[in-house]
Amino acid sequence: MTHVETATDTNWLTLAVRLARENVAAGGGPFGALVVRDGQLVSTGTNRVTLDADPTAHAEVVAIRAACRKLDTFDLTGCELVSSCEPCPLCVSAALWARLDRVTYTADRYDAAKAGFDDLAFYDLFEQSRTDWPMPVSAVALDASRTPFDAWLANSERVAY
Repeated sequence: MTHVETATDTNWLTLAVRLARENVAAGGGPFGALVVRDGQLVSTGTNRVTLDADPTAHAEVVAIRAACRKLDTFDLTGCELVSSCEPCPLCVSAALWARLDRVTYTADRYDAAKAGFDDLAFYDLFEQSRTDWPMPVSAVALDASRTPFDAWLANSERVAY
């Protein structure tokens, strides 16, 4: 499904870019993001990877975490993510887990790569067989491997997500 850009999209994207630019001046990375619901700003986030020594503190993840806290939910159905740059695989995954309705961005993975960021490399890596990855990712069989899932399924008070 193709999305038709609106003036509102442009305004939100302009804000995300401004947040990213201001974050660079404050010592952070060049990424800004926001979560919007029903045309209203819910939260903002900027890249805090180096500021917080946290490789998961991407602008989109920071904005999603803030929106979840503000709305007191882990399900952001009805919201959209607006980002100054195409979300990397980590951030796309976070958006999917948050059940966001839509993601809109302006710069892309190629722009990020030109600035020295790994987004494009990670997208390329995911297209390769895991046997070719520089970091081994492998399963080890254990007799008890399913017991956490059995406990989950047996828990009548679980909150599905």
